[in-house]
Amino acid sequence: MSDIAYKLEAVPATRIAADDIDKTFRSSTIDLISDALGGKVLGFSDEWFAEAANLLTPTAPIRQPGKMVYTGAWYDGWETRRHNPAEFDWVVIRLGVASGTVEGVEIDTAFFNGNHAPAISVEGCFSQNDDEVLSWKGERGGWETVLGIQECGPSQRFGWKLQNPTQKQYTHVRLNMYPDGGIARFRLFGHAVPVFPDDTEAILDLAAAQNGGVAISCSDQHFGTKDNLILPGRGKDMGDGWETARSRTKGHVDWTIIRLGAPSYIQNFIVDTAHFRGNYPQQVKLQAIEWKDEDEGEPGEDAEGWTEVVQPIKCGPDHEHPVESLVKDKPFTHVKLIIVPDGGVKRLRVFAKRAV
Repeated sequence: MSDIAYKLEAVPATRIAADDIDKTFRSSTIDLISDALGGKVLGFSDEWFAEAANLLTPTAPIRQPGKMVYTGAWYDGWETRRHNPAEFDWVVIRLGVASGTVEGVEIDTAFFNGNHAPAISVEGCFSQNDDEVLSWKGERGGWETVLGIQECGPSQRFGWKLQNPTQKQYTHVRLNMYPDGGIARFRLFGHAVPVFPDDTEAILDLAAAQNGGVAISCSDQHFGTKDNLILPGRGKDMGDGWETARSRTKGHVDWTIIRLGAPSYIQNFIVDTAHFRGNYPQQVKLQAIEWKDEDEGEPGEDAEGWTEVVQPIKCGPDHEHPVESLVKDKPFTHVKLIIVPDGGVKRLRVFAKRAV
Protein backbone atom coordinates (compact mmCIF):
# COMPACT_ATOMS: atom_id res chain seq x y z
CA MET A 1 0.00 0.00 0.00
CA SER A 2 3.06 2.27 -0.06
CA ASP A 3 2.23 3.44 -3.59
CA ILE A 4 -1.07 5.09 -2.56
CA ALA A 5 -0.92 8.82 -3.23
CA TYR A 6 -3.63 9.72 -0.69
CA LYS A 7 -1.53 9.70 2.48
CA LEU A 8 -2.92 9.12 5.97
CA GLU A 9 -1.44 9.53 9.42
CA ALA A 10 -0.02 6.33 10.94
CA VAL A 11 -2.28 6.21 14.01
CA PRO A 12 -0.97 3.69 16.59
CA ALA A 13 -3.46 0.85 17.02
CA THR A 14 -3.41 -2.70 18.34
CA ARG A 15 -4.96 -5.56 16.40
CA ILE A 16 -7.65 -7.34 18.41
CA ALA A 17 -8.31 -11.04 17.79
CA ALA A 18 -11.77 -11.83 16.44
CA ASP A 19 -12.78 -13.74 19.58
CA ASP A 20 -11.78 -10.79 21.76
CA ILE A 21 -13.54 -7.96 19.92
CA ASP A 22 -16.81 -8.09 21.87
CA LYS A 23 -15.23 -8.35 25.30
CA THR A 24 -12.77 -5.59 24.44
CA PHE A 25 -15.39 -3.06 23.41
CA ARG A 26 -18.93 -4.13 24.32
CA SER A 27 -18.66 -3.56 28.08
CA SER A 28 -17.24 -0.04 27.94
CA THR A 29 -18.27 1.56 24.63
CA ILE A 30 -21.14 1.70 22.15
CA ASP A 31 -21.24 1.29 18.38
CA LEU A 32 -21.55 4.94 17.39
CA ILE A 33 -22.75 4.24 13.84
CA SER A 34 -25.27 1.41 14.32
CA ASP A 35 -28.46 2.06 12.39
CA ALA A 36 -30.37 1.02 15.52
CA LEU A 37 -28.84 4.08 17.21
CA GLY A 38 -29.57 6.33 14.24
CA GLY A 39 -26.35 6.01 12.25
CA LYS A 40 -26.94 6.78 8.58
CA VAL A 41 -25.11 6.35 5.28
CA LEU A 42 -25.08 9.73 3.55
CA GLY A 43 -23.18 8.86 0.40
CA PHE A 44 -20.79 6.44 -1.28
CA SER A 45 -18.61 6.02 -4.34
CA ASP A 46 -20.38 2.85 -5.49
CA GLU A 47 -22.69 0.10 -4.25
CA TRP A 48 -23.31 -1.88 -7.42
CA PHE A 49 -23.46 -5.35 -5.89
CA ALA A 50 -24.66 -4.69 -2.32
CA GLU A 51 -25.91 -1.62 -0.46
CA ALA A 52 -23.63 0.40 1.79
CA ALA A 53 -26.43 0.71 4.38
CA ASN A 54 -25.92 -2.97 5.24
CA LEU A 55 -22.64 -2.00 6.93
CA LEU A 56 -24.58 -0.49 9.84
CA THR A 57 -26.93 -3.42 10.51
CA PRO A 58 -26.54 -4.31 14.21
CA THR A 59 -27.05 -8.05 13.76
CA ALA A 60 -24.43 -10.45 12.42
CA PRO A 61 -24.19 -10.97 8.64
CA ILE A 62 -26.09 -13.86 7.07
CA ARG A 63 -25.52 -15.95 3.97
CA GLN A 64 -27.98 -17.19 1.36
CA PRO A 65 -26.00 -19.45 -1.00
CA GLY A 66 -27.31 -19.50 -4.54
CA LYS A 67 -29.48 -16.41 -4.18
CA MET A 68 -29.03 -14.21 -7.24
CA VAL A 69 -30.27 -10.70 -7.94
CA TYR A 70 -30.05 -8.46 -11.01
CA THR A 71 -26.44 -7.45 -10.29
CA GLY A 72 -25.21 -10.94 -9.36
CA ALA A 73 -24.87 -12.98 -6.16
CA TRP A 74 -26.65 -11.55 -3.11
CA TYR A 75 -24.46 -10.47 -0.20
CA ASP A 76 -25.33 -9.09 3.21
CA GLY A 77 -22.90 -6.19 3.18
CA TRP A 78 -21.44 -3.45 0.99
CA GLU A 79 -19.90 -4.53 -2.31
CA THR A 80 -18.61 -2.35 -5.14
CA ARG A 81 -17.74 -2.97 -8.78
CA ARG A 82 -14.45 -4.48 -9.89
CA HIS A 83 -11.60 -2.49 -11.42
CA ASN A 84 -12.00 0.73 -9.46
CA PRO A 85 -10.02 3.44 -11.32
CA ALA A 86 -9.64 5.45 -8.08
CA GLU A 87 -7.36 4.42 -5.22
CA PHE A 88 -10.28 3.47 -3.00
CA ASP A 89 -14.05 3.23 -2.73
CA TRP A 90 -15.63 5.16 0.12
CA VAL A 91 -18.78 5.53 2.18
CA VAL A 92 -19.67 8.54 4.36
CA ILE A 93 -21.63 7.88 7.56
CA ARG A 94 -23.22 10.27 10.04
CA LEU A 95 -22.98 9.03 13.62
CA GLY A 96 -26.14 8.08 15.49
CA VAL A 97 -25.24 10.47 18.32
CA ALA A 98 -24.63 14.23 18.38
CA SER A 99 -20.90 13.53 18.35
CA GLY A 100 -18.53 10.94 19.73
CA THR A 101 -14.97 9.99 20.55
CA VAL A 102 -13.50 6.79 19.12
CA GLU A 103 -11.69 3.91 20.85
CA GLY A 104 -11.77 1.17 18.23
CA VAL A 105 -12.90 -0.16 14.87
CA GLU A 106 -14.27 -3.47 13.65
CA ILE A 107 -14.43 -4.60 10.03
CA ASP A 108 -16.24 -7.87 9.29
CA THR A 109 -15.76 -9.43 5.85
CA ALA A 110 -18.06 -12.38 6.62
CA PHE A 111 -18.86 -14.46 3.50
CA PHE A 112 -16.80 -12.19 1.23
CA ASN A 113 -14.14 -14.57 -0.06
CA GLY A 114 -12.40 -13.68 -3.30
CA ASN A 115 -14.32 -10.43 -3.39
CA HIS A 116 -13.37 -9.07 0.05
CA ALA A 117 -11.73 -5.72 0.73
CA PRO A 118 -7.92 -6.13 0.79
CA ALA A 119 -7.48 -3.09 3.06
CA ILE A 120 -9.38 -0.25 4.75
CA SER A 121 -8.88 3.04 6.55
CA VAL A 122 -11.19 5.29 8.57
CA GLU A 123 -11.34 9.08 8.68
CA GLY A 124 -13.46 11.43 10.77
CA CYS A 125 -14.64 15.03 10.86
CA PHE A 126 -16.78 17.37 12.96
CA SER A 127 -19.39 19.23 10.94
CA GLN A 128 -22.99 20.36 11.23
CA ASN A 129 -23.33 20.43 7.44
CA ASP A 130 -24.00 17.06 5.79
CA ASP A 131 -23.91 18.59 2.31
CA GLU A 132 -20.45 20.03 2.87
CA VAL A 133 -19.13 16.67 4.11
CA LEU A 134 -20.59 14.89 1.07
CA SER A 135 -19.08 17.46 -1.28
CA TRP A 136 -15.59 16.19 -0.35
CA LYS A 137 -16.44 12.77 -1.85
CA GLY A 138 -13.15 10.85 -2.04
CA GLU A 139 -10.98 13.93 -1.62
CA ARG A 140 -9.16 15.28 1.45
CA GLY A 141 -11.69 17.92 2.45
CA GLY A 142 -11.84 18.25 6.23
CA TRP A 143 -11.14 14.59 6.99
CA GLU A 144 -8.68 13.53 9.70
CA THR A 145 -7.23 10.05 10.17
CA VAL A 146 -8.96 7.89 12.78
CA LEU A 147 -7.36 4.60 11.69
CA GLY A 148 -4.65 4.38 9.05
CA ILE A 149 -4.56 1.77 6.30
CA GLN A 150 -5.01 -1.75 7.66
CA GLU A 151 -4.97 -5.01 5.73
CA CYS A 152 -8.03 -7.27 5.72
CA GLY A 153 -8.65 -10.84 4.63
CA PRO A 154 -11.55 -13.02 3.51
CA SER A 155 -14.59 -13.85 5.64
CA GLN A 156 -13.50 -12.88 9.14
CA ARG A 157 -13.75 -10.20 11.81
CA PHE A 158 -10.94 -7.67 12.21
CA GLY A 159 -10.63 -5.36 15.20
CA TRP A 160 -8.27 -2.53 16.11
CA LYS A 161 -8.03 -0.67 19.40
CA LEU A 162 -6.56 2.81 19.19
CA GLN A 163 -3.53 3.25 21.42
CA ASN A 164 -4.92 6.66 22.34
CA PRO A 165 -8.69 7.14 22.09
CA THR A 166 -9.48 10.23 20.08
CA GLN A 167 -9.66 13.43 22.10
CA LYS A 168 -11.48 15.16 19.28
CA GLN A 169 -15.19 14.58 18.79
CA TYR A 170 -16.53 13.44 15.42
CA THR A 171 -19.95 13.72 13.80
CA HIS A 172 -19.13 11.84 10.57
CA VAL A 173 -16.76 9.12 9.46
CA ARG A 174 -15.60 7.91 6.06
CA LEU A 175 -14.71 4.27 5.54
CA ASN A 176 -12.23 3.82 2.69
CA MET A 177 -11.87 0.43 0.98
CA TYR A 178 -8.73 -0.28 -1.09
CA PRO A 179 -9.26 -0.54 -3.99
CA ASP A 180 -12.75 -2.11 -4.11
CA GLY A 181 -14.58 -5.26 -2.99
CA GLY A 182 -16.89 -6.20 -0.16
CA ILE A 183 -17.31 -5.62 3.58
CA ALA A 184 -20.19 -7.07 5.59
CA ARG A 185 -20.17 -4.88 8.72
CA PHE A 186 -18.46 -1.76 10.05
CA ARG A 187 -18.47 -0.95 13.79
CA LEU A 188 -17.11 2.25 15.31
CA PHE A 189 -16.66 1.78 19.06
CA GLY A 190 -16.51 4.83 21.28
CA HIS A 191 -18.38 7.19 23.56
CA ALA A 192 -21.26 9.52 22.85
CA VAL A 193 -20.64 13.16 23.72
CA PRO A 194 -24.13 14.47 24.39
CA VAL A 195 -25.18 18.10 24.30
CA PHE A 196 -26.96 18.65 27.62
CA PRO A 197 -29.26 21.64 28.22
CA ASP A 198 -28.01 24.42 30.49
CA ASP A 199 -31.01 23.87 32.76
CA THR A 200 -29.83 21.42 35.42
CA GLU A 201 -33.46 20.80 36.42
CA ALA A 202 -34.19 19.33 32.99
CA ILE A 203 -35.22 15.69 33.18
CA LEU A 204 -33.48 13.47 30.62
CA ASP A 205 -33.21 9.76 29.88
CA LEU A 206 -29.66 9.35 31.15
CA ALA A 207 -29.53 5.64 30.40
CA ALA A 208 -29.98 6.38 26.68
CA ALA A 209 -26.96 5.67 24.51
CA GLN A 210 -27.31 9.10 22.86
CA ASN A 211 -26.94 10.68 26.30
CA GLY A 212 -23.82 8.71 27.18
CA GLY A 213 -25.34 5.61 28.77
CA VAL A 214 -23.46 2.31 28.39
CA ALA A 215 -24.65 -1.20 29.29
CA ILE A 216 -21.51 -2.51 30.98
CA SER A 217 -22.35 -6.04 32.15
CA CYS A 218 -25.10 -8.61 32.54
CA SER A 219 -25.75 -12.10 33.86
CA ASP A 220 -26.86 -13.50 30.50
CA GLN A 221 -27.77 -12.33 26.99
CA HIS A 222 -28.49 -15.60 25.26
CA PHE A 223 -31.16 -14.32 22.86
CA GLY A 224 -30.70 -10.54 22.85
CA THR A 225 -27.87 -8.25 23.89
CA LYS A 226 -27.93 -5.91 26.88
CA ASP A 227 -26.88 -3.03 24.60
CA ASN A 228 -30.37 -2.99 23.09
CA LEU A 229 -31.87 -1.75 26.37
CA ILE A 230 -30.53 1.78 25.85
CA LEU A 231 -31.37 2.26 22.16
CA PRO A 232 -33.90 4.85 20.95
CA GLY A 233 -37.49 3.96 20.10
CA ARG A 234 -39.36 0.76 20.92
CA GLY A 235 -37.69 -1.42 18.29
CA LYS A 236 -39.25 -3.51 15.55
CA ASP A 237 -39.54 -7.03 16.99
CA MET A 238 -38.40 -9.32 19.79
CA GLY A 239 -34.91 -9.53 18.33
CA ASP A 240 -33.81 -6.03 19.33
CA GLY A 241 -34.29 -6.24 23.08
CA TRP A 242 -32.42 -7.90 25.96
CA GLU A 243 -33.47 -11.52 26.44
CA THR A 244 -31.94 -14.20 28.64
CA ALA A 245 -32.04 -17.99 28.52
CA ARG A 246 -34.76 -19.89 30.37
CA SER A 247 -33.75 -20.58 33.96
CA ARG A 248 -34.30 -23.93 35.65
CA THR A 249 -33.13 -23.02 39.16
CA LYS A 250 -35.41 -21.95 41.98
CA GLY A 251 -34.78 -18.36 43.06
CA HIS A 252 -32.96 -17.46 39.85
CA VAL A 253 -32.76 -13.84 38.67
CA ASP A 254 -31.01 -12.16 35.75
CA TRP A 255 -29.54 -8.66 35.79
CA THR A 256 -27.82 -6.00 33.74
CA ILE A 257 -25.88 -2.91 34.84
CA ILE A 258 -26.00 0.41 33.00
CA ARG A 259 -23.59 3.29 33.54
CA LEU A 260 -25.55 6.52 33.26
CA GLY A 261 -24.44 9.35 31.00
CA ALA A 262 -23.88 11.60 34.03
CA PRO A 263 -24.25 11.39 37.83
CA SER A 264 -27.97 11.79 38.33
CA TYR A 265 -30.89 12.32 40.67
CA ILE A 266 -33.24 9.64 39.36
CA GLN A 267 -36.91 10.59 39.23
CA ASN A 268 -38.62 7.71 37.49
CA PHE A 269 -38.19 4.75 35.15
CA ILE A 270 -39.93 3.03 32.27
CA VAL A 271 -39.43 -0.71 31.85
CA ASP A 272 -40.68 -1.60 28.38
CA THR A 273 -41.54 -5.19 27.38
CA ALA A 274 -42.53 -4.27 23.80
CA HIS A 275 -42.90 -7.38 21.58
CA PHE A 276 -42.21 -9.74 24.50
CA ARG A 277 -45.61 -11.40 24.76
CA GLY A 278 -44.93 -14.90 26.06
CA ASN A 279 -41.45 -14.45 27.47
CA TYR A 280 -41.56 -11.27 29.54
CA PRO A 281 -40.26 -11.40 33.16
CA GLN A 282 -42.67 -12.15 35.97
CA GLN A 283 -41.26 -9.23 37.94
CA VAL A 284 -38.62 -6.53 37.71
CA LYS A 285 -36.85 -4.46 40.34
CA LEU A 286 -34.21 -1.75 40.16
CA GLN A 287 -31.19 -0.79 42.20
CA ALA A 288 -28.75 2.12 41.85
CA ILE A 289 -25.31 3.01 43.13
CA GLU A 290 -23.02 6.03 43.30
CA TRP A 291 -19.71 4.54 42.20
CA LYS A 292 -16.63 6.55 43.11
CA ASP A 293 -13.99 3.81 43.00
CA GLU A 294 -12.93 4.44 39.40
CA ASP A 295 -9.57 2.81 40.08
CA GLU A 296 -11.49 -0.42 40.71
CA GLY A 297 -13.21 -0.26 37.33
CA GLU A 298 -16.97 -0.61 37.11
CA PRO A 299 -19.23 -1.84 39.94
CA GLY A 300 -20.03 -5.54 39.93
CA GLU A 301 -23.38 -7.14 40.56
CA ASP A 302 -22.44 -7.80 44.20
CA ALA A 303 -20.65 -4.50 44.91
CA GLU A 304 -21.35 -2.83 48.24
CA GLY A 305 -23.61 0.19 48.01
CA TRP A 306 -26.45 -0.91 45.74
CA THR A 307 -29.65 0.84 46.87
CA GLU A 308 -33.16 -0.33 46.08
CA VAL A 309 -34.89 2.37 44.06
CA VAL A 310 -37.81 0.29 42.77
CA GLN A 311 -39.35 -2.58 44.70
CA PRO A 312 -40.42 -5.66 42.72
CA ILE A 313 -43.28 -4.87 40.33
CA LYS A 314 -45.34 -7.30 38.30
CA CYS A 315 -44.71 -7.23 34.55
CA GLY A 316 -47.07 -7.72 31.66
CA PRO A 317 -46.62 -8.47 27.96
CA ASP A 318 -45.81 -5.86 25.31
CA HIS A 319 -46.24 -2.94 27.68
CA GLU A 320 -44.47 0.14 29.07
CA HIS A 321 -44.29 -0.04 32.86
CA PRO A 322 -43.76 3.45 34.39
CA VAL A 323 -42.57 3.56 37.99
CA GLU A 324 -41.35 6.24 40.40
CA SER A 325 -37.93 6.12 42.02
CA LEU A 326 -37.97 5.56 45.78
CA VAL A 327 -34.83 7.70 46.16
CA LYS A 328 -34.86 11.05 44.36
CA ASP A 329 -32.45 13.12 46.47
CA LYS A 330 -29.29 11.01 46.24
CA PRO A 331 -26.96 11.03 43.22
CA PHE A 332 -26.33 7.77 41.37
CA THR A 333 -23.95 6.79 38.57
CA HIS A 334 -25.16 3.27 37.70
CA VAL A 335 -28.46 1.40 37.59
CA LYS A 336 -29.03 -2.34 37.88
CA LEU A 337 -32.12 -3.85 36.26
CA ILE A 338 -33.07 -7.19 37.85
CA ILE A 339 -35.60 -9.47 36.17
CA VAL A 340 -37.34 -12.33 37.97
CA PRO A 341 -36.67 -15.06 37.06
CA ASP A 342 -35.65 -14.46 33.40
CA GLY A 343 -37.10 -13.30 30.09
CA GLY A 344 -36.98 -10.30 27.82
CA VAL A 345 -37.08 -6.51 28.22
CA LYS A 346 -37.03 -4.18 25.23
CA ARG A 347 -35.92 -0.86 26.74
CA LEU A 348 -35.05 0.71 30.08
CA ARG A 349 -35.54 4.46 30.46
CA VAL A 350 -34.00 6.26 33.44
CA PHE A 351 -35.40 9.78 33.71
CA ALA A 352 -33.22 11.94 35.92
CA LYS A 353 -31.75 15.35 36.66
CA ARG A 354 -28.01 15.72 36.29
CA ALA A 355 -26.17 16.01 39.61
CA VAL A 356 -23.93 18.95 38.66
